[in-house]
Amino acid sequence: MDRKVGTISRGIRCPIIRQGDDLAKIVVDSVLEAAESEGFTLRDRDVVAATESIVARAQGNYATVDAIAKDVKAKLGGGTIGVILPILSRNRFAICLRGIAKGAKKIVLMLSYPSDEVGNELVSLDKLDAAHVNPYSDVLTLEKYRELFGENRHPFTGVDYVQYYGDLIRESGAEVEIIFANDPRTILNYTKNVLTCDIHTRARTKRLLRDAGAEVVCGLDDILNTPVDGSGYQEKFGLLGSNKSNEDTIKLFPRECTDLVLEIQKRLLEKTGKHVEVMVYGDGAFKDPVGKIWELADPSVSVANTPGLEGTPNELKLKYLADNDFADLSGEALQEAIQQRIREKGDVSGTMASQGTTPRRLTDLIGSLCDLTSGSGDKGTPVILIQGYFDNYTN
Repeated sequence: MDRKVGTISRGIRCPIIRQGDDLAKIVVDSVLEAAESEGFTLRDRDVVAATESIVARAQGNYATVDAIAKDVKAKLGGGTIGVILPILSRNRFAICLRGIAKGAKKIVLMLSYPSDEVGNELVSLDKLDAAHVNPYSDVLTLEKYRELFGENRHPFTGVDYVQYYGDLIRESGAEVEIIFANDPRTILNYTKNVLTCDIHTRARTKRLLRDAGAEVVCGLDDILNTPVDGSGYQEKFGLLGSNKSNEDTIKLFPRECTDLVLEIQKRLLEKTGKHVEVMVYGDGAFKDPVGKIWELADPSVSVANTPGLEGTPNELKLKYLADNDFADLSGEALQEAIQQRIREKGDVSGTMASQGTTPRRLTDLIGSLCDLTSGSGDKGTPVILIQGYFDNYTN
């Protein structure tokens, strides 16, 4: 065991990225300048990751509220539209909702309860129990929701999203009716033209709506999946993964960027002789135990990655080996026995000795680590360097 430190995750400071910047050059130069400044060197199988935000900025992948409105009107008819299962977010959804409302005469807004898809709570489970409400079957009007639960403000932002979304729709020129339900087919009692706004369950929601007789079904992934009057677009995810840029503009999820990660990998190999893995990451996948909020507002944790980041971890549980296979050993003999088992391990999936290791994709694990390291505020570290992630007890 030569090194005494395992995985290290470093935030790398970069210039502010603007449209048209050579992002591959900026990422490579920033990593190498950080290495020189801090006195570390790159190694084979290090991971360099860039947040999706700077990739979209370099691509200039922006669109206006008016572009959203035009696409919504063209695809959903411009009359009464059911907007269902959105997340509660000023940054992620509110500006999209403004564009949606500008493209309709009336919005029937169907909010899931007790919380949205990523865990933002509209009402607590305890309050549901006390009111004898079953969220799986009961449909609540806005009046009934207020009668039972009153005003519910988000614990971190202080926003009453029910009021906020209703006001926003009216300010955008549309009528609004708000209901609370979890079965997407409920909306068909109000309108047959539906825009479903869920992220990770959208394929099932669309299927349920079509099978139940909806006339027009779109998801957020179907809005701005092609340019509107020269706007930005995202061919696979549409509005999913977008963020507010200013009061009238959104930054969309980046378009295809596999070429970018391969170019960064190539340039780092040329400059350092090291084979570094590269990815572009979105939201991580983890849950806040207090606010009960998942991240996962992006449609994918890994937007693009080099082939060496495919797959899942192939790890043995050291605790299991120490407590079972080598329970009679200790000290140096125990260490040597475990190291030898690791060297000989092969594919350990499904074995008892692998139980308790994290059964997730490498890109989701590494992307989550990157997201936690970079944060979403003013750290100024949109590039992350991870070293030692693929080490084990023998290195």
